[in-house]
Amino acid sequence: MPKNTKPKTPHLKLLGKSDSDIPRTPTSATLETFKNEYSQRDYWIRFESTDFTSLCPVTGQPDFASITIDYVPDKLCIETKSFKFYLSSFRNTRSFNEEIVNRILEDLVVACAPRQLWVHGEFASRGGIGVTVEAFHPATAQRPNKSNQTQTRRKSV
Repeated sequence: MPKNTKPKTPHLKLLGKSDSDIPRTPTSATLETFKNEYSQRDYWIRFESTDFTSLCPVTGQPDFASITIDYVPDKLCIETKSFKFYLSSFRNTRSFNEEIVNRILEDLVVACAPRQLWVHGEFASRGGIGVTVEAFHPATAQRPNKSNQTQTRRKSV
């Protein structure tokens, strides 16, 4: 851990506050960041949300999804509470599933300019059809290989 004892996060507006309101609409401005103290190396950060909700753009009925974000930070990392507020702001947003995943990708790129980013949205079945959407940054990026991560963990046990 870095040995600096000065608070590094005085610019964060949501962390440690219990009376913050969820934004009405999603915007990259909701996403707060902090300095990546280990920018000299590549490492993956994963966010998982199993209770994501938005609204169908046609019927206004709720859509439910699991959203997974994997990214390799560069100079900035996303602060988790702001990300939770950001995802919650989709609750009253009418959007197609494909639009949502790509919007999340674009907003995260604006907020923290990661080296690599993968957004995976697995939307609950409606009318017997589930939808899974994946988006990458940069466009040539590959998704993190879960099976290799699992194999590595098993070997080290």
